Amino acid sequence: MNPAQTITLAFTGASGMPYAMRLLESLLAADKTVYLLYSQAAQIVAQQEMGLTLPSSSREVQHLLREQHQHLPGKLLVFGRDEWFAPIASGTSVADAMVVCPCTMGTLAAIAAGMSDNLIERAADVSLKEQRKLILVPRETPFSAIHLENMLKLARLGTVILPANPGFYHHPASVQDLVDFVVARILDQLNIPHQLMQRWGESLP
Repeated sequence: MNPAQTITLAFTGASGMPYAMRLLESLLAADKTVYLLYSQAAQIVAQQEMGLTLPSSSREVQHLLREQHQHLPGKLLVFGRDEWFAPIASGTSVADAMVVCPCTMGTLAAIAAGMSDNLIERAADVSLKEQRKLILVPRETPFSAIHLENMLKLARLGTVILPANPGFYHHPASVQDLVDFVVARILDQLNIPHQLMQRWGESLP
């Protein structure tokens, strides 16, 4: 599989905004085009977890994040939840892949049901119907039977369910190491090279 060049990235209101921001940074560092979407709940989580204020205006968020990552070669475009003329709202102009990180159980359920009530859900629906890679990064515990049934339904349709569950075999020394573990797994699914962590067996003779 060729590396994804254009990625739709959606932030929703689950805990795990450090994963989302590290993923955005990594995609831009890899010189990818990122279509960024975010929910109102994601704004609250960004403030609570990272002290990051995401304005309600998508243009203001675009300006803020472009300034923050101006040293990186990738291209960033931000769209609001009701901007139905965004390219990702149609299968005629679809991104190579989509990642919802972090993904709430509500967003996951809406995608599983084909709701398409906002641009995040519609972009995911387009990814499914066009058979493009869709990666959901749920951050919830424990899972209810409803959560598991929705994830199974989507997995059977080819969606990658990638819970934000960091491993410890690489001996993480910081929270950032744990974040990088999960982000590295997402980049692997997108076939995007990275140096976020040592791969299993690399240290062996």
